[in-house]
Amino acid sequence: MRRLKLTSDIKPVSEFRANAAELIEQVRNTGRPLVLTQRGHSAAVVLDVEEYEHLLEEIELLRDIRVAEKELKTGKSVPNREAKRKIKERLNG
Repeated sequence: MRRLKLTSDIKPVSEFRANAAELIEQVRNTGRPLVLTQRGHSAAVVLDVEEYEHLLEEIELLRDIRVAEKELKTGKSVPNREAKRKIKERLNG
């Protein structure tokens, strides 16, 4: 994700309502998120769909890594050969 530009990527909700199509196009073109404010406080973030999907994939990968690290620490891991054998058994069902 590209870094937020404080001068152009923070807008009040009222401005977003008035210029939604233009601001969504800005998000698409720049790849940067748009922070919407309400009564002077941050209220929501608008992201490009591809960037949102990328973030979800990254979070999923990080969760998988955390689970794997926990399994290694607790001795629940299996040797590579055994894992391959189990996968082949499942696939050949």
